[in-house]
Amino acid sequence: MSVPDKSIDPRLLASAEAEFQKHGFLKAELKTICENADITTGAVYKRYKGKEDLFSAIVEDIVNALDTFLSERSTIDLSLLSDEEICHTWIMSYENMLPMFRMLYKQRDKFTLLIDKAAGTRYENFNHEYVIRMSYAYEKFYAEAQKRGLAQADVTREEFHVLLSSFWTCVCEPFVHNMSWEQIEEHCRIVCRFFNWSDVIMLKKGNI
Repeated sequence: MSVPDKSIDPRLLASAEAEFQKHGFLKAELKTICENADITTGAVYKRYKGKEDLFSAIVEDIVNALDTFLSERSTIDLSLLSDEEICHTWIMSYENMLPMFRMLYKQRDKFTLLIDKAAGTRYENFNHEYVIRMSYAYEKFYAEAQKRGLAQADVTREEFHVLLSSFWTCVCEPFVHNMSWEQIEEHCRIVCRFFNWSDVIMLKKGNI
């Protein structure tokens, strides 16, 4: 029985990533990917169904990381948190935000593909869908704060969606514009000052 040549995979994925970065998914050419990886198209189809599966393989890790990041925050049993802990979740701090930026920076090339080059793939609406999931998580925390009398403002689901769309854009844009890590660190500080969620929900000042 022949043993599959695993040495092909790294250079295939590297060639595909470079082609997708340069042209985006829609204009990327499988022929060029194969030529630059020095493999045949037949070798690609033995591993992937086509160009979209190849794209998905490249962004899979960052998609999973973002899913985990959000799931860990969406599945908290809020009834177990004290009022002080609930209030603290609405405070945007550099220390709490930086881990997300650090995670994205470590996979910045793949993250950029996902958020800016995915038109024509199953991920072309990733940004919109991720904002919807974030909105669901924020609404849960907001409902809990309101139930406890900690949030005094009435904020609609539509309003949360609009605000979180803006917030997610602020997370993504530094990577689209290829900011350095030093620039992203400063950007994180600015974002934390700009998005004052405690004022959005009118958190009782005595609880902050």
